[in-house]
Amino acid sequence: MRYFAPLIPFVLGFVLLLLMPTFSRLALLNALGQLLLFVLVACIPAWKTGRMSYVDIAWPWGLVLIGVLTFLYSPGYELRVWVVSGAYVFMGLRMGLGALQMWRKGWLKTEFPRYQYQRRRWQKSGKTNTALVMQVDVLLQALANASFLAFPAWVIAANPNPHISMLEWLGLGLWLLAFVMESLADAQKLQFLKRMKQTGKKNQLCDVGLWAYSRHPNYFAEWMVWNALIIAAISSWFQLLPEQPVVVWSLFGLGLLFVSRIMYSSLVYYTGAIPAELYSPQKRPAYAEYQNRVNRFFPGPQK
Repeated sequence: MRYFAPLIPFVLGFVLLLLMPTFSRLALLNALGQLLLFVLVACIPAWKTGRMSYVDIAWPWGLVLIGVLTFLYSPGYELRVWVVSGAYVFMGLRMGLGALQMWRKGWLKTEFPRYQYQRRRWQKSGKTNTALVMQVDVLLQALANASFLAFPAWVIAANPNPHISMLEWLGLGLWLLAFVMESLADAQKLQFLKRMKQTGKKNQLCDVGLWAYSRHPNYFAEWMVWNALIIAAISSWFQLLPEQPVVVWSLFGLGLLFVSRIMYSSLVYYTGAIPAELYSPQKRPAYAEYQNRVNRFFPGPQK
């Protein structure tokens, strides 16, 4: 049972969607699509190769699927549907196309450090059946796409009110800012690596641009992208109140807030900052000093 316990909150989130007539059809279509996507792209390759890294392809393309289904089946104000669908598609394509590029270059032939870190966590918790726990972890991310991560998109796209609230404008502005920050951080890292390759230098420390203020500015920006969606969803959540029982409506609101918690835990502890730094001090002699002077997640002045 302990192997499957992490899935329980996400199963409950999916059940909550099924209990809401506004979202039940979307939830079923999305769940079937996510299951098919993850089985073909992540579960089967993970089973055959013993590597979890393939989930980096499935997860962002799952966001694209949420965006497409939101666009096709949401009943709300057309402008809202276009904007929030586009946001999910853009998020998914930015990461999904990058993941396909890594696969094409052969980077997925070795397990990423963050997934090597997962194995240590499994061993520490007494989960010795690696093949089983790997499949459970892959399905956990599929269930996240099938439940809580779809909450912001669907509640925004279900709102028929043509008036755009201040919270929605704030959320949109914050989303754009965070999306640009994430893209800029990735571009700075790629440019740095390209420059090091041209000069023949290996295992150099990237502390240029945004990387001088956070060791993982791309992860922080990704978290803020989701916080922006939650902010934009608040006014549409209030619009749902007359249509839903108070208990269901309240649980859905808690689910929206839970999205921020999910993404923070993932981007810092689960597959993010801490796992990514597993081998960094060993590969880069200057990394320990970098850890002492630059914040791990939240950007700030150097110490």
